[in-house]
Amino acid sequence: MVDATQTMSGTARPLTQTRTASRDVAIDSMRGLAILMVIGIHSLQQPLDASWKTMLDAALRPCVPIFLFASGYLTALSGRVPLGKRVMAALIPYAIAFAAAYLYMALQNPAMDHRPTTTAARFVLAYVFVYYYVFVYLGCTLMLWLTLWFAHRVPAQSNERLRVALMLALIFGLIIGSYVDPLLIQRGLSEGLIEEVRMRDIPFWFSFVALGMFVGGSSVRPVLRQMRLTLTAAALLAYVIYAAARLLKIGDAADYDSMAFFGYAAALCVLLLALGIRAPVLAMLGSGSYFIYLWHIFIVMALRDHGGLRQFGPVAGTFLMYAITVALSLVALLAVQRWAPPRAARWLGA
Repeated sequence: MVDATQTMSGTARPLTQTRTASRDVAIDSMRGLAILMVIGIHSLQQPLDASWKTMLDAALRPCVPIFLFASGYLTALSGRVPLGKRVMAALIPYAIAFAAAYLYMALQNPAMDHRPTTTAARFVLAYVFVYYYVFVYLGCTLMLWLTLWFAHRVPAQSNERLRVALMLALIFGLIIGSYVDPLLIQRGLSEGLIEEVRMRDIPFWFSFVALGMFVGGSSVRPVLRQMRLTLTAAALLAYVIYAAARLLKIGDAADYDSMAFFGYAAALCVLLLALGIRAPVLAMLGSGSYFIYLWHIFIVMALRDHGGLRQFGPVAGTFLMYAITVALSLVALLAVQRWAPPRAARWLGA
């Protein structure tokens, strides 16, 4: 969502030679598809009390991994992490959206707790609407910066050290994702709190960044294009396993940070890179995906609270919610990009 192509001085050369900093239409198209998947998840009528809802939700869940994979991939091409710029580019729009979301929640709930400590906790934990991704992204960005710093401490061995560091980060991310849930259950934490912790499992999420770095740093993209049929079959099989685990509640059937989820999301990320979709509309959505992520939820919440879409049934209601949200989000993005001053557009995430 936040552009990963900017640079920062003080880091060494990448795994591959530095390439043009111009936008990659295929990567932006991946991001555009991912933000449509985000809207799809939020448009589903809750609870997920039907098999088709769970299956559709499962199909859409790799949206966050796609963003993180793209960030790692582009960082591998540039070899730099503009830490300060990325932090500010994420935090300023988030702070503005948080203030708006807080006001909306206060208007909807007159009994809302406004104590400073509670408000600060909401901001730090992104506990308004669905903004947890902001701090997932920031945590992964910091880990990526530290990984590159570690690799480039010995310039002559930077490529090898980086590959080893990424491999270890991927391994430990999967291990932590597998055992956080049982540990918290053993400690007697509530199901809701466990879900909040797992949504913010930074080591697990960083495994997708590491995967993107691996792929971007190994120049395998041309080879992947020749394996599109194989990768499609692998992604479909991984989806079936993940959806079945959730439907049948086999083993770790969590929405996030499970091995089945990683398998499906990772396979889909690599498949999308191999397909190299270059769709102008998707690329436009991808280039403004952070703006859409921050502000589309206001449309969703307004429709849930006042739209009366449930009267049309779960299928039609979900479709209407999705169509209206996508259309209004696109109109808002185009309006901000066209008429807002450049600085204001950046502050809004566009």
